[in-house]
Amino acid sequence: MAKTRNKAEIKAAKEQAKAARKAASKQRRAQLWQAFQIQRKEDKRLLPYMIGAFVLIVAASVALGMFAGGITRFTLIPLGVVLGALVAFIIFARRAQKSVYRKAEGQAGAAAWALENLRGKWRVTPGVAATGHLDAVHRVIGRPGVIFVGEGSAARVKPLLAQEKKRTARLVGDVPIYDFVIGNGEGEVPLAKLERHLNKLPANITVKQMDALESRLGALGAKAGPAAAMPKGPMPTAAKMRGIQRTVRRR
Repeated sequence: MAKTRNKAEIKAAKEQAKAARKAASKQRRAQLWQAFQIQRKEDKRLLPYMIGAFVLIVAASVALGMFAGGITRFTLIPLGVVLGALVAFIIFARRAQKSVYRKAEGQAGAAAWALENLRGKWRVTPGVAATGHLDAVHRVIGRPGVIFVGEGSAARVKPLLAQEKKRTARLVGDVPIYDFVIGNGEGEVPLAKLERHLNKLPANITVKQMDALESRLGALGAKAGPAAAMPKGPMPTAAKMRGIQRTVRRR
């Protein structure tokens, strides 16, 4: 009886897991379709670029297959269709991402939102310092070291950055500390190029050192009192597409 019951429980668990996977897959497809519809309405060049890339790659594979002849003809054509669909999807993903960042740019909390959506082993602590004018400084720990990202008025943010760097330098020793301000002015980093800018920084520390740094800096935040509140201004409209972005990346 016990064995029969165990088999039934295992079977039920498998069916439940299968149903959960199907539901998750259906949700991802729905999110992608929603993202495509939103982008298609806002970006009139999206469909021509996607269709053009697909047709061009398929036509090239057909021509190459006809020229090669034999069995190669029957392998190149399906390969061209798959490759064309993949390139069309990449075009959609890239243009959708640019649109998201364009909408978010200039809004309070946009840098924090972008940092929390970074790909890779980054440890993000938003709002380690802030002003009443919705300016904020966010801390990132990664392979380059400690990075402070400021958003808001450069005149108000730069003193905050200097203060956080000074406090942090006492704890981190020789670990490099970087800082920059999000914006389109001279010496600033545009929001859309934030991830690329971070990835260009050299790797100076190991993942194990990152863990130690996170613990030490967490203790520093606790001693300083409650964390600075994030700006209470409107979060980026693009934040609504956060789940969609993650879905696109997974696909």
